[in-house]
Amino acid sequence: QVQLVESGGGLVQAGDSLRLSCAASGRTFINYAMGWFRQAPGKEREFVAAISRFGRTRNYADSVKGRFTISKDNAKNTVYLQMDSLKPEDTAVYYCAAGIDTTHLNDGWGQGTQVTVSS
Repeated sequence: QVQLVESGGGLVQAGDSLRLSCAASGRTFINYAMGWFRQAPGKEREFVAAISRFGRTRNYADSVKGRFTISKDNAKNTVYLQMDSLKPEDTAVYYCAAGIDTTHLNDGWGQGTQVTVSS
């Protein structure tokens, strides 16, 4: 199983930007599609974005489309989530995940990184 470690969360104001990183180890990173999910207090975990193994396919939740960008650096074994124009409703713990493709991201999860957006 792949090991994942997220970083880059923090406290920002509405309209600000953050870039989350997720470093992978343990398995060949290039073999994995990667994704980001988030969980707000009292809510279920929800899909945010996903990217295929070589980056040709990227999917986004409607709530973040046009504001968030997922990218994957296979040379650095890292996946990123660039978050722009942040809103208070983006406040959540963000998790990265790995899988065989963008719709099966269940081969490994990170511990999460907190993102808090103040109004």
